Amino acid sequence: MNLEHYRFPLFIDLFGKKVIVVGGGKIALRRVQTLLSFGADVTIIAPECQSVPDGVTYLKRRYMEGDLSGAFLVVSATDDRNVNHLVGEEAKRNGIFASIADCREESTFFFPAICAGSGLVAGVVSEGDAHAKTARAAKAIRKVLEDIE
Repeated sequence: MNLEHYRFPLFIDLFGKKVIVVGGGKIALRRVQTLLSFGADVTIIAPECQSVPDGVTYLKRRYMEGDLSGAFLVVSATDDRNVNHLVGEEAKRNGIFASIADCREESTFFFPAICAGSGLVAGVVSEGDAHAKTARAAKAIRKVLEDIE
């Protein structure tokens, strides 16, 4: 199987690492919850946020150039293509890992579906566009992990 068009799975320690999430909608908040579960130090930047989870810094404003300073990783999940693009460009210039929700070509990593159970963690991604297939695979893997003793 030729994997050259896929992303290499890399499991990293996010505990205490600065992570910026640009956007405050449903997708952004799902990403925030996942990042928090791995111990990341999360800041949300968005003019509006559906709900701000405990332990998160919330900057109630639009993204501005320089907001990624010191970040290890960034997720941009807004409904504004221009904002997502600008976040991706700043991340690229500064060598920051970036998941740009609406543009796989601008992403340096794909945010995985997380599967955890029985002391194991797996992540599932596609080439960036098979979201339903990824969700089905993650559901099946979660079931397998639950059954392992």
